[in-house]
Amino acid sequence: MNNSADAEKRVAVLVDCDNTSPEILEYALRVVAQFGRVVLRRGYGNHTTLANKWQEALVRQAFTPCLQYQYASGKNTSDIALALDAVEALFDDRADTFCLVTSDSDFAYLCRKLRERGATVHIVGEAKTPDALRNASDQFFEWQKPVPVAVAAAAPEKAVSKAPVAKAEAAKPAAKLRPKFVVEAVNMLAADTPEGKVTVSALGSYLKRTDPAFSPQTYGHSGLLDMIKTYDLLVAQQEPGGHWSVQLAPQDNGGRAATAPGAADS
Repeated sequence: MNNSADAEKRVAVLVDCDNTSPEILEYALRVVAQFGRVVLRRGYGNHTTLANKWQEALVRQAFTPCLQYQYASGKNTSDIALALDAVEALFDDRADTFCLVTSDSDFAYLCRKLRERGATVHIVGEAKTPDALRNASDQFFEWQKPVPVAVAAAAPEKAVSKAPVAKAEAAKPAAKLRPKFVVEAVNMLAADTPEGKVTVSALGSYLKRTDPAFSPQTYGHSGLLDMIKTYDLLVAQQEPGGHWSVQLAPQDNGGRAATAPGAADS
């Protein structure tokens, strides 16, 4: 999953906006960034859905809104539009990997047809997603709705671990920050590898795909390897070929890094 061939994969992210909430979008983009370059970003829904719930999220994440009017009461035309666009993108050779963001089992047949034609299909959905859809995909990623953050007021600097928050703190050039999302990226990328490692170059490519503005200098580091070496939860190692790899540090019985109690600053 983490070799150079995967970096050439063309990924289409197609969102069933009528079926899920905008909060799922950032999670979906973090998931698919490991599979290749996102070339299609589209969100499908009726006027009420796209103009109210989804407008801000689609604009911020550079998605193309695909408005579908309901020609008859109770009929959802968005599903048909999404399915047709997916098949068209596959036949036009614009995408070979698909991420459908939905929990609607009606898309199970679309998943099977795309896979029959050689495409890879990932589903990002909620816990309510039926087994029929989960099993029709190559890989299913379950998104959990965030719990209301009651503690955020008490410790706002610790409440969020996303890159934009860390960037806001990076005004102090002397401070070396260790954002938590780097550990989360290593955990995700290395999980399916036999050695439990990911190359530093592959990690850097993934972080750039999730946030094109990502730079270790923003967090006070000279480079990504220098940044990795400051983490207690990560171990960097130079391989025989000269390149560097990174993996999670061994854990003690209490689930803590064996080397030190800390992990990341935010």
